[in-house]
Amino acid sequence: MTLPVDIFDHIYRQDLVMEQRNKLRVFQSITQMQRVFGLPQPLHPMISMLDYSRVEITKEMLSAPFVMNLYNITYNESAGCKMKYGQTVYDFQEGGMFFTSPGQPLTGIETADATSGFTLLIHPDFLRNYTLDTKIKTYGFFEYSVNESLHLSGKEKPIINAIGKNIGDELETAIDDTSQDVLISQIELLLSYSQRFYKRQFITRKPMNNALLEKLDKLLDTYFNDETALIHGLPTVQFLAEKLNISPKYLGDVLRALTGHNTQQHIHLKLIEKAKEVLTTSNLTVGEIAFQLGFEHPQSFNKLFKLKTNLSPLEFRASFN
Repeated sequence: MTLPVDIFDHIYRQDLVMEQRNKLRVFQSITQMQRVFGLPQPLHPMISMLDYSRVEITKEMLSAPFVMNLYNITYNESAGCKMKYGQTVYDFQEGGMFFTSPGQPLTGIETADATSGFTLLIHPDFLRNYTLDTKIKTYGFFEYSVNESLHLSGKEKPIINAIGKNIGDELETAIDDTSQDVLISQIELLLSYSQRFYKRQFITRKPMNNALLEKLDKLLDTYFNDETALIHGLPTVQFLAEKLNISPKYLGDVLRALTGHNTQQHIHLKLIEKAKEVLTTSNLTVGEIAFQLGFEHPQSFNKLFKLKTNLSPLEFRASFN
């Protein structure tokens, strides 16, 4: 099923107007995106496999910022891929795999002449009425930044390539009443393996992640010690992720792999640790301590402290006197 060409032309003209206003290209459909980039028309209007051995992805295509209202799964096995998020450029000399969800902006992508790998584009409507429509939102790596891409081992690359080939072959098969079921099952398999390989990456990069944990703890110590909390309130996950130059989702997943806690839980643990220190080394009232740690209301501090320690702040202080 395809929509009339004039409808896509109308959408494209609307997007050109928005581009002139916002200087950001917005692609609502796969057909529109591939037409603008001079790529072949997709075999299916809701899902497309761009095999780098068959299509050429040039620097000029991807240099300007754009937004896809599509799911994107990209595997670039070639060296020399560069992508820009904000003002930072990330260089992947070994290639990698990355994922974006609908609405995420991509800017300043540069890639060498990629001849091995693929980009899989999926319109959200393709997943409707399937459990994957809900499940895909649980994969945190769709919200990772490009610098947090998945680097595959020598044993993992053939698995991803094989699934990509299966999807490509199925798209070239005549569409029938089981085509969508087959494609959905292959996408689910691709995502399941990606999740497994990310967990492996957290383990193999444990020294690097331990260094990240150390930076996080120093950042929280400084936040609570230099009156930043008193002025700006409790630290947020977004604030910490920005300071560490990583995405909130990636930070949370790294912490779970290392400590079993998410970022918010880790903040609370550090906060309680600081509260215990102040309660036992100062004569500040519970209210003063609460404000110093960033709480607007002492009652909230009391509630959290008792939840984490089974004692009220005053009961904890009394146990040390």
